[in-house]
Amino acid sequence: MDYSILRDLAIIIIFAKFFGLVARRVKAPQVVGEIVAGLLIGPSVLHIVDQSDFISSMAEIGVILLMFSAGLETNLKDLLKTGFKALLIACAGVFVPLVGGTILYMSFYGFSNVGTPEFYTALFVGVILTATSVSITVSTLREMGKLKGEIGQTIMSAAIIDDVIGIIVLTFVIGFKNPDSNPGKVVLSTVLFFAAAVVIGIVIYKIFKLADMKYPHTRRIPIMGLALCFCLSYLAETYFGIADITGAYVAGVILCSIKDSSYIAEKMDTNSYMLFGPVFFASIGLKTNLTAIDGNLILFCICFVLVGLICKIIGCGLVGKLCRFSWGDSLKIGVGMMTRGEVALIVSQKGLSVGMIGSEYFAAVILLIVVSSISTPIILKALYGADDKKKIPA
Repeated sequence: MDYSILRDLAIIIIFAKFFGLVARRVKAPQVVGEIVAGLLIGPSVLHIVDQSDFISSMAEIGVILLMFSAGLETNLKDLLKTGFKALLIACAGVFVPLVGGTILYMSFYGFSNVGTPEFYTALFVGVILTATSVSITVSTLREMGKLKGEIGQTIMSAAIIDDVIGIIVLTFVIGFKNPDSNPGKVVLSTVLFFAAAVVIGIVIYKIFKLADMKYPHTRRIPIMGLALCFCLSYLAETYFGIADITGAYVAGVILCSIKDSSYIAEKMDTNSYMLFGPVFFASIGLKTNLTAIDGNLILFCICFVLVGLICKIIGCGLVGKLCRFSWGDSLKIGVGMMTRGEVALIVSQKGLSVGMIGSEYFAAVILLIVVSSISTPIILKALYGADDKKKIPA
């Protein structure tokens, strides 16, 4: 055993937690601080830690646990309540950024024929922009007392559906990464996986429900849940050619309706918070190649951020208007949906691992997360403040 990995883990945890706390102090997402820590200790700056196979494996476990937790936090009842409006907004929130990101990449690096590796790289850049993370939006709306209103509930439900659709799109795009792949086989494998997930999921859900009734709030439930997460991740990647994170997300969705789903999520968060999460986000910093950034890439990063923000506002906002929201409320929905976070990083990481994008593009994703996380609360408060002023009698 190479004991230097213990030293590297200690350095990663200390730096990641320190800069994560600094980021939280300045009202930025904690994950941004952890990524910055990876940049500092990696080859781009101090070069005291290298990206080893062991750290890569730890990071992959971290991303699987994050997607499992995301699935556990899905509320199927709320999705059914908000129904058609949230579904339409979510579809627009995926389609418009997907097209916008694809066109953006091709505008910089050349338009390619459908089916070429370059085309799928461009398409994957669009996939990165489909992700929505409303944790910042939810915190802002809760602070203003607007979370329980129709706008707040619509944003939350649309964001959940958005991520589900985004994962499905990711699954298809990764399936097509090999230029010799058979489109029919990719579609069939994806459909078969989700069909099997539904059938097996119903059986597993009933088993877990019975176990939860017999052994409520015991550690064996999270342990069984974790085993299910790893099992579906393995089956998805090995037998269906589907991304392992899709299997992990499906495992979380299967268990999200049992009584102890929050207890399972709590135990998963402990593992993620202490070890696997910091390693994953720091590894993004370790892989990000700042030396490869030139003037063209800086311009691409700026355009990537602008396209990412504008496409969400236009797509979600216009469909919100079609769903008979006012122009002001439609704008709030669009702004509320434009934040990005962990899912965008997870998708980017998966693209890097299968060779669809280069590490230098992580800089664009990190910049998008920072800008969207800072601007969304400011714009939302301004929009609601303007509404409140209109309601005050002269």
